[in-house]
Amino acid sequence: MDYISKLQLMDFLKRVHRRRPAPSRTGQAVALTRAELTRPHTPDGDPDAQRRLCRGMRPLGSSPLRPSLVARTRFFDERVLAALPAGIRQVVILGAGYDDRALRFRSPGVRFFELDHPATQADKRRRLRAVQASPDGPGPTLAPADFRRDDAAAVLAASGHDARQPTLFLCEGLLVYLDGAACVRLLSALRARAAAGSELAVSLATHRDGVDSARAVAVANSRRRNADEPWLTILPAAAHLELLGRAGWQVDDSVDAAGLGTGAEPGRSLLVTAHPGAVITTQEQVRS
Repeated sequence: MDYISKLQLMDFLKRVHRRRPAPSRTGQAVALTRAELTRPHTPDGDPDAQRRLCRGMRPLGSSPLRPSLVARTRFFDERVLAALPAGIRQVVILGAGYDDRALRFRSPGVRFFELDHPATQADKRRRLRAVQASPDGPGPTLAPADFRRDDAAAVLAASGHDARQPTLFLCEGLLVYLDGAACVRLLSALRARAAAGSELAVSLATHRDGVDSARAVAVANSRRRNADEPWLTILPAAAHLELLGRAGWQVDDSVDAAGLGTGAEPGRSLLVTAHPGAVITTQEQVRS
């Protein structure tokens, strides 16, 4: 190969490398914030797991979303701690990022599944190995998924999830990054894997009634630091709950994150628990 060809090849490889998807910086920001929190853990769990998974991440400044994240973290931690003694032996975490719950809430006979973008999961897998938690052993089962394209039900089936057994599905801070159709597809896929006794815990980005949703999304994105991971779905609370119903979930309870006493701004984040309801049977409903 001549010198010019080598230079052209090097330039091509550099351009390919620049286009390669990187691990989620938003996911890292969430993990770094959680590493500073005092949180519960099970007797067999690792209370230091989050800090160790974050080792080497670039530090961040303070975020105005911290109070909302603290409220969310508390809510979802409590859902896991309630599910384990109730006999649920499968926990599925959607958009898991650098979530540490599989290590923090490790319990005999309980299996954790994590679905997220392949680029983020590759980094997570490396970090799990560094903290001596095998992603195929005592740690979580990692299942790469792009929620804009992949069928989450098929991904779960291929990863060993048992649709005959009750599951706790955690969908935290994820739906805001998907468009409406993708939200319904994902929630419907989870419903298809949800045996009787399953529960869905989900956080929903909301705005007050009377505001145009597209405008709310545009304003919210203009204030965010990470333009590479834009928000797509912010809806009034009633519209979000109706979306859950279309996907086959019946709401049990909902609470504004502001009600958890962390200083979260009212009306911006709704935390919901639901159980399997009517099954979606037509593709038109899923696409709508």
